[in-house]
Amino acid sequence: MKFSTILLATSILAAPAFAQTSDHAERDRSSRNPVHGETVEEVVISAPGVERLDLLAGTSVVTGDELVRDIRGQIGDSLTQLPGVSATSFSPGASRPVLRGFQGERVRVLTDGLGTLDASNTSTDHAVSIEPLTAERIEVLRGPAVLLFGSQAIGGAVNVLDRRIPRAVPENGFHVDAIGAYGSAADERGGGAAVDFAITPQIVAHIDGSYRKSNDLRVGGYVLSAPLRAEQLEIAEEETDEGNLDEAAEALENANRRGRLPNSGTRTYSLGGGIALINDGGSLGFSAGYYDTNYGVPARPGAHHDHGAPGAPVEEEGPVTIGLQQFRADMRGEVKIGGGLIDALRVRVGYSDYEHTEFEGDEVGTVFYNEGFEGRLELVQANRNGWRGVTGFQAFTRNFNAVGAEAFVPKNVTDQYGVFTLQEVDLGAIGLEGALRYEHTRVRSNTVKLDLDEDGPTAPFDRRFDAFSGAIGLSYAVAPEVKVGFNVSRAVRAPSAEELFSNGPHIATQAYEVGNPNFRTEKSWGGEVYARGVAGPVRFQITGYANWFDDYIYEVATGDEIDELPVFQFFQSDARYLGVEGEVSTTFIDGGEGGFSLGGNLVADYVNAELGDGSAVPRIPPFRVLAGIDASQGAFGGRVEVEHAIRQTRVAAFETETPAFTLVNASLTWHPLGEQRETAIILSANNIFDVDARRHASFTKDFVPLPGRDIRVSARLSF
Repeated sequence: MKFSTILLATSILAAPAFAQTSDHAERDRSSRNPVHGETVEEVVISAPGVERLDLLAGTSVVTGDELVRDIRGQIGDSLTQLPGVSATSFSPGASRPVLRGFQGERVRVLTDGLGTLDASNTSTDHAVSIEPLTAERIEVLRGPAVLLFGSQAIGGAVNVLDRRIPRAVPENGFHVDAIGAYGSAADERGGGAAVDFAITPQIVAHIDGSYRKSNDLRVGGYVLSAPLRAEQLEIAEEETDEGNLDEAAEALENANRRGRLPNSGTRTYSLGGGIALINDGGSLGFSAGYYDTNYGVPARPGAHHDHGAPGAPVEEEGPVTIGLQQFRADMRGEVKIGGGLIDALRVRVGYSDYEHTEFEGDEVGTVFYNEGFEGRLELVQANRNGWRGVTGFQAFTRNFNAVGAEAFVPKNVTDQYGVFTLQEVDLGAIGLEGALRYEHTRVRSNTVKLDLDEDGPTAPFDRRFDAFSGAIGLSYAVAPEVKVGFNVSRAVRAPSAEELFSNGPHIATQAYEVGNPNFRTEKSWGGEVYARGVAGPVRFQITGYANWFDDYIYEVATGDEIDELPVFQFFQSDARYLGVEGEVSTTFIDGGEGGFSLGGNLVADYVNAELGDGSAVPRIPPFRVLAGIDASQGAFGGRVEVEHAIRQTRVAAFETETPAFTLVNASLTWHPLGEQRETAIILSANNIFDVDARRHASFTKDFVPLPGRDIRVSARLSF
């Protein structure tokens, strides 16, 4: 059993991942087929003392060669080959996971079981402050994860594990991991390294660092989508007729731009260190880290607005870039009590001081400050006759402020407290699980704008929201390695400060964003049915799910403009999500260690989401299918895969359709120190046919396409 997975018992609302071996067929996808002679490894997802966590109906783990091959600058773009996963793909420097069509405040991104404590969940232009180069393992948890990670995880959670707080004493007194990568599409080059070393037999120290830099991204066709190109060509014709030749030339240049995405380069580095005391009685560790990134925000043609007073000369706007810094400190502790009612006591605490600046050319536009704290105390019950569980308390606070001409959200404070319990009863072939959580949220600000007038009145705001959430699940083992089951959940989420207070121009998203301080809590019922397991050489997990919302909060274009920016406004409505996702993998030829092996996998997902009036929920990914073939011979392995997404024609008002695309990728892997060693060199070719592809889940998909042909060389050294 790998103790690595996250702190326990993860609350219904804020929880971590948990360490323990699961007997259902959730498998490590890097070992999906016997490539490199690896054995199929069971996925570690449940808390100590909770052997099965079937409330997580869909689970994926990325590690090993697959993590090295698919790693990208932002966590969202590193996971899109998993079932039910897309990405916001706002720009190469900012991309967050989309799970089951949910994003933003409905997907929690965690680092070692706690929230990232950045601002990435509040706006799609904000980068996730995690450097994937230093990740050891990434877990994607879908299902009624509100029971585990909180009301901000209705869609699921992504948990990134590193060793910044060591979990074990290195076997030989030290351990080194180093990763380097080069990608041709953006002339991307980067590397990261982590070192663990034992100071004493019980004290372990850790140091890590990374650096990544990329230029403007090369794309597989025109930069603008067909509708935007048509719009620019029409503008060029109109400006020519009116004799405005400079404006006509600019519009024509926009329409015909292809090959490179302007202002899309990035530069990122991170530093971190930690220390831990580890012995038979438990562990206590601390860490500190710094994350720094600068990235460009590609411009939407026509998205300009006037900063000056009426009649003042209009100054040419420079390219928008974002500079982001975060300092973070963490603590993790465990006391192993053993026996009786309580088996262990665990504590996890994180603090973050975050700042990012939106620049317009060399000028500072707006500076965002975010100071955050999250902590959790958990009591793990001892296993008594098949009954196990966890009970705990979670606290979160965020102090947010924006300063500048485009501070579209006022200074505000959010406090959140929750108590939770998760219980499981093992009745042999039948398993029962239940979870409850109470959460209290307070959101307050002294300067909330009362209307859209920039100089209009403001008023203080202080609201409290109480939320009760819960779930129950039943599973049945129809065979030793095959399980079926269902889950029912009730989730309640308090509106975020951005959903309540937004009211002003946001230059990075190139929109005028409007919230509503009168929003009510968002409430949903959810249900899932699933089957997963192993049948001979076939491994599978298939889940069907549905969510019904009251007072669903969503952001959509209204068709209006303020200060020459399109208005995006938050509304509340009933909503319904229906979906299915699954993965099937098999071994065709098993050559054993050193022999020739051949296997394959198939991934598919589909979401249908509509509002109470029957119209489409914005930015829902279309049906997607991915098929791959893996082969290995001794220390060498290879993979070829094809991903096809159909045309998304079910769109919200003022939202464009997204054409279908097909991506073909291939990779070769060599383990120079032997097939059982982690050291590897990987050559991969992505989007081999250089097609124009766009993600419908992205706000910027009409002017930020996916990378064109990308030849990558990645290497991992581990000893």
